[in-house]
This record gives sequence, structure tokens and C-alpha cells, in this order.
Amino acid sequence: MTLNPRQTALLEEVRSQGFASIEELARKFGVTLQTVRRDVNLLAENGMLARFHGGVRMDGSTTENIAYRQRQLLNAEGKARIARAVAAAVPEGCSLILNIGTTVEEIARALVHHRGLRVITNNLHVANILADNQDCEVIVAGGVLRSRDRGIVGEATVEFIGQFKVDIGLIGISGIEADGTLRDFDFREVKVARTIIEHSREVWLAADATKFNRQAMVELAHLSQIDRLFTDEPLRAPFEQIVADSGVKCVVAGE
Repeated sequence: MTLNPRQTALLEEVRSQGFASIEELARKFGVTLQTVRRDVNLLAENGMLARFHGGVRMDGSTTENIAYRQRQLLNAEGKARIARAVAAAVPEGCSLILNIGTTVEEIARALVHHRGLRVITNNLHVANILADNQDCEVIVAGGVLRSRDRGIVGEATVEFIGQFKVDIGLIGISGIEADGTLRDFDFREVKVARTIIEHSREVWLAADATKFNRQAMVELAHLSQIDRLFTDEPLRAPFEQIVADSGVKCVVAGE
């Protein structure tokens, strides 16, 4: 297809940042939201960009996640709302496992005033955040340290987490496909997350709107294996039906 100069510039802007909101692009190029949406829809239809609620990103690879710093910024407001909703649902004096991910790290920040928590984690960012809570015992899993995001993975991590049975296993995810399959990029990370599911009395999934209809290479689980789903936007088809059929309690943060 042939792009006009604005569409070419818009594509380059998203490529340089990895993602952008519709509002940011409208301000950047001095056009209306409707004009940006038309441009974005055209680019998405031709496989150049991928849409998510309120924004756009480069059409993602199924084999490699976007950079950690970009993930920290992507839909930060939505992740913060999810974190507050999760924290409101976590009772004091319970045990949790928190895994890898920027949404999970935001949840850790929302838990810094909870009392009597015992938290097991394979995420050094989570451990560092919760270290500020003097009424929280933090247990850090051993294993291979992944430098790009301070996640700990590997067989030693799986074996360590397998020793416990906690009240709540709280996991993040890279993508949820249209059939309800939960997917991630790193097989070692997936094995740890599967172990968390197996060793938790309840499994909570925190997934913002950008994760739905996003592809990744490794199958982790299915939505039907989750007890509670925390997200930041109302579910759309087909996810609303999958969640209802599976008996998953869905919490839309901010509603």
C-alpha cells in the first residue's frame, strides 16, 4: 500500500517508541482523534501496527516481548487501577506468590501498607518494593537472574516454589488469545508460572487491555484455570463469554 506523508510519519513515531496512545498521536500531528483512528485502522488492517484499547503498538513478535522499559510505560494508568483493585481484594495476614511483570510490580507497590503478608516471589523488583513494608515477610526464589527485568527463572525456581502452598498465586501474562489461552514468551518463565498455579489455593490473573488478542509463543494455561481476573477495561467478545462459561470472577478496575 502507498502511505501519505502523515501516515508514514505516524508509523515512524510508533516504531520509534514501540507504542503510543491515540490522544498522543492526535496532539503530535495536529489532527482530530477520528483522523488518527482512520490512519491507525488502515495501518493495522495492512499488518503494520496492532491496536489495543486507546492506543497502538508495533505489530508484536510471537517470539520476543517488547523491552522492559517500554512495558513499564505501556498503559501505566490502567495497570495502576488494576493494582489498586487487587490490593483492595487481598486480605491482610495471607500468603501470596507474585511472579514477573510490570503489572505485578505495580500491585506490589499497592501492597506496601498491608499487614501480616508473607510473599514469595521470583521478581527482584517485587522483593525490593515490598522490602519497605516492615510487616511483610518476603521470600525470594533462587534460580537464574534475567538481567533485562530482574526476573528469576529456571529449574531451581520451579523446585523452590514447589515447596509451598499459598492462599493466592498472583500472575501476570504477556498475551491472551481469542480462545482463552494464556501465553508468554520465555519457556522458563512459563514453567515457573505453571508451578505457581499448581501451588496456589486461588489463582488471580492481572491483565490490562493491551494483553487481549496478543500473541506469544509459549502456552501457559487457560482462562478456565483462573479464579479471578483483574483488568482495566470491560471485556469484549469473545473473552466475556469465555470468562462467564468458565466461572471466573472478573473485576474491572475503576468500575
